[in-house]
Amino acid sequence: MTKRIHPAWVVAGITFLTLIASAGTRSAPSVLIVPLEESFGWGRDEISFAIAVNVLLFGLVAPFAAALMERFGIKKVVMTALSVVGTGSALTIFIQKPWQLVALWGVVVGVGTGSMALVFAASIANRWFIKNRGLVIGGLTAATATGQLIFLPGLSTLAINIGWQSVSIAVSLSCFVMVPIIGLFMYERPSSAGVTPYGAPFDWVEPIQNKQNAGRVAIDSLKQALKVRNFWYLAGSFFVCGLSTNGLIGTHFIPAAHDHGMMEVAAASLLALVGVFDVIGTLFSGWLTDRIDPKKLLFFYYLLRGVSLFLLPSILFSTIHPSTLVFVIFYGLDWVATVPPTILLCRTVLGPERATVVYGWVFAAHQIGGSIAALGAGIARVKFGDYSLAFYTSGLLCVITAMAVLKINYKKEVISS
Repeated sequence: MTKRIHPAWVVAGITFLTLIASAGTRSAPSVLIVPLEESFGWGRDEISFAIAVNVLLFGLVAPFAAALMERFGIKKVVMTALSVVGTGSALTIFIQKPWQLVALWGVVVGVGTGSMALVFAASIANRWFIKNRGLVIGGLTAATATGQLIFLPGLSTLAINIGWQSVSIAVSLSCFVMVPIIGLFMYERPSSAGVTPYGAPFDWVEPIQNKQNAGRVAIDSLKQALKVRNFWYLAGSFFVCGLSTNGLIGTHFIPAAHDHGMMEVAAASLLALVGVFDVIGTLFSGWLTDRIDPKKLLFFYYLLRGVSLFLLPSILFSTIHPSTLVFVIFYGLDWVATVPPTILLCRTVLGPERATVVYGWVFAAHQIGGSIAALGAGIARVKFGDYSLAFYTSGLLCVITAMAVLKINYKKEVISS
């Protein structure tokens, strides 16, 4: 008798593919900076502003998206978000002014991607898994890196050989493809598939679906979370996480390498290679999170990231150098390894019932940090001629954060429930 695959793994697989598809929109800005400079003569600070708006809204929408998923269902929210992102990306080919880039890529795509992203992953992991929850969170988080791996070299090649508009079309199509797949094959919750979550005990009872106003739930959760010290540690650390990853390296690594004479496709391939090692690092982090004190993991992750950022300005070369590859491997393993322990620790703020919404607000802090870095690094590049100040500042903040996360307090049974 063959053993049936638990529907939780099917849902996780579809979620993984969806996050890969939407990752194209996350990786595209770093590919577009130089082509937009050359096509329109816009300043890097102007282009960076549109990216900063995208990153900011990507985060600010997250807690409301988490509440909407509880109220209206994950499928409806994610299918709508993919349609919005696909439409916004496609319309970008018609832009002529910087404000149009801000409106489409900044606002429309930012809101759409913010309605999915890591909040989507957290919702699936919390709803469908009891056993291996940390590992699943790590795997779904790694989907973004896998998408980056798939898209970056190809998008960079498209931008150079066909034109930057082809990048917008490619990421738009990747989003539209996933809409019918989710609609046809994804279960909303375990009960709709006639099962309990993977690893659930025999006496497990499904939580009552929250029918409250999504906005009210999100705001009320924030008000309550602000009174809890752990929330401040988690939000502050994730602020620095966003600042030092997608805001700085994710947005400006390719143009920074280009400043040193490296070809854009080579730089994009290096950033994609970061994605390869990110998959390994994040999966391993998810496995470790199920076994080791999560705040100790965060300490090592932020400390190692800070050290790598201090070294980056001295290892950027016009060609791929061994020391550059060392940075790529080292930084890649640490890129979003912070996510699994952070998601689990969010359960300590207001309990497991509000964990996803709390994580939505913590993720909002992540994207505020990313937005500041995306814009600030662009301004620093225009003012000082390179990115060294941005790299050093980010590295210092990571080291400070490593010390701060050790002050998080929690009970083990809360995060393992």
